Amino acid sequence: MYPRVSQGRRLLGITIDWLACYAISLGFFAGAGTFTDRVPGARVPTLLMFFLEYSLLVAFGGASFGHRLVGLKVIRFSDGGAATPIQALIRCALLVPLITAITFDEDGRGINERFSNTVLVKTR
Repeated sequence: MYPRVSQGRRLLGITIDWLACYAISLGFFAGAGTFTDRVPGARVPTLLMFFLEYSLLVAFGGASFGHRLVGLKVIRFSDGGAATPIQALIRCALLVPLITAITFDEDGRGINERFSNTVLVKTR
């Protein structure tokens, strides 16, 4: 139905999102000291920031920061419309435990996409 998005492009998009959230967490929430002293303090804030960034940007903009940079967009699988906020929350909640995002069906959709009735498509 929809053309498949390569796994490399998907991985690049989520890596950009994760690194951006990690940089913000290190800068604002990890405390002071050397880099190795601050890393443990950034773990939980990074996860929370990723959840907020991903779910809010997908819900209200159709794509996360990383998706936009690599030319991807999240749409409803059933009719191609914009993903609803509930779909974005379901998608993100199932994306955080990574195993649901790296197991795919015959259409190339992850478990997080099937349960949220969404799909990633190319914008360019």
